[in-house]
Formats: sequence, structure tokens, C-alpha cells
Amino acid sequence: MSKNSKIENRGGVIIIILVAMLAVMKVVNSNLEEKIARANYKHVSYSSWYNAKSIKQILKENQRDYLESLRGTGLVAEDKLEQLDFRIDVTDDLIRKYEEEKTEILLGSNNIARSAWSQDLNGEMGKIVGLRAWEDIGLKTRSLVTQIDIGILFLQISILFGVLGLIINENRKLQQVFTLFMIGVGFIGLAVCFYGYYSIL
Repeated sequence: MSKNSKIENRGGVIIIILVAMLAVMKVVNSNLEEKIARANYKHVSYSSWYNAKSIKQILKENQRDYLESLRGTGLVAEDKLEQLDFRIDVTDDLIRKYEEEKTEILLGSNNIARSAWSQDLNGEMGKIVGLRAWEDIGLKTRSLVTQIDIGILFLQISILFGVLGLIINENRKLQQVFTLFMIGVGFIGLAVCFYGYYSIL
């Protein structure tokens, strides 16, 4: 077997490996893009949930302020003051409850004391991931996708060098140069992909 044939065979095998790795990286990227979409959806959902609690809290604070100002006017009959104070206390309790629920929705159940859990998710306590956590997941995953995209670009360039090396079979020296470029750029592509992936873990 001639040296050219050996280079071509070796180059062909390396191209097959690179194409396989490129396919794997594209599948990984596709899964990560789905993860980003889910994180974005959850972030929007949790933001709406948090804002709804804020609106309810503001309404209750306005109600409490009104009841307290009403009590301060002296217009409420003495026999009704106890009932008014009870309503003020109930409203205060609801305001505190909304504040606790907002904190759990914002930070997540794992980031607050178990005794502070106040918001359920589908009837289960301690299951809130947290608005900030979903935002963080989205940002980190987007960064990883960008990193893998760069790695995929290097792999594609590497395969191009490999194909050029196979085409130029009459010039052994040039064929070797393209084969070396293919291997070098391929390793860079894989290194970029794996570095991005493991830096996020």
C-alpha cells in the first residue's frame, strides 16, 4: 500500500470520527436549546406568579392602611373596635404570608429554612425552584450553547480540511499538511466543546 493510500485511509477514518463527534455535539446542543426554552418559560411563569403575589400584597397593605386610618378617626363605635382590630390583624397576617410566599418564589425552597416554606406547588411543599434559579439556569445554558457552537464550527472546519486532504491526492506533502490541520483543528473543536460542557457542571 502506498504512502498516499495510507494517508487517505487514516484521513478517512479521522473524518468519520469527527463527523460522529459533530453529530453528538449537535444532539447535545439541541437538548440544551430545549433546556433554555424550558428555563425561559419557567422564568416567565415564576415572574408572573411573583408579580401576582406582589399585587395581592399591595392590595392588602392598602386595605390595612385604610382600616388603621379608619380606627384613628374615632368614627368607629367602641363596640365595633374589637372587630376592626381583628380585621387589621387578619390583614397583617395575609401581608406577611404574601411576603413569605414571594421570598420562596424568588429564592426557591432549597434556599430558605424548611420552617419558612409557605408556598406549595401542585399541593407539595418544598418544590419551588425559584425565579433566580431559573434565570441562572437559562444564562448558564445559553453560555454553554455558545461555547459548543464555537466547538462545532471548529469541527466543521476540521472536516473541510480532511476532505481537501482526500481530494489533493497527487501532492503527498500538501495532503499531509491538510491532514495535520484536520487533526489539530478537530482537537481544538472537541476541547472547546468539552471545556464548555464541564465548566458548567
